[in-house]
Amino acid sequence: MFELKRLASAVAILGLTAAGTIAATGTAAAASYTGACGSGYSVIDSMDVGDGNTFLTYNSSNGYNCVVTVSDTQGTPMILGANLRLHRTDNVWKSNEYDNGTYKYYAGPIYAYARNTCIDWGGHANSSYTRINYGVHCS
Repeated sequence: MFELKRLASAVAILGLTAAGTIAATGTAAAASYTGACGSGYSVIDSMDVGDGNTFLTYNSSNGYNCVVTVSDTQGTPMILGANLRLHRTDNVWKSNEYDNGTYKYYAGPIYAYARNTCIDWGGHANSSYTRINYGVHCS
């Protein structure tokens, strides 16, 4: 009887240890802004774009916005994209309004002078779908 209780205790401890290990491994932490736009830029918005986050920043001293998409798994190559332009109604993005490619850390930065002007911005991470917010941040 004593041996059976010891065996049950050992199994319970192993079960709790395994559960703790599984819970601790979880999914990758959400990406945080890396300062890729340079000094003077502050994050004013962000969006989850799959396996990363896209950050919209603004520099109040020069009136420029900047967008970067940061990978959730830094150092692992994946397809990333960052998009930024002055707001308009067409779906055509000019080559200087986006950065798409395979990167280990981030796509972008993409800059646009947008003081008192609405913008379209967004990105994607490890996906062919690009998430865009149209006609926002107009002041």
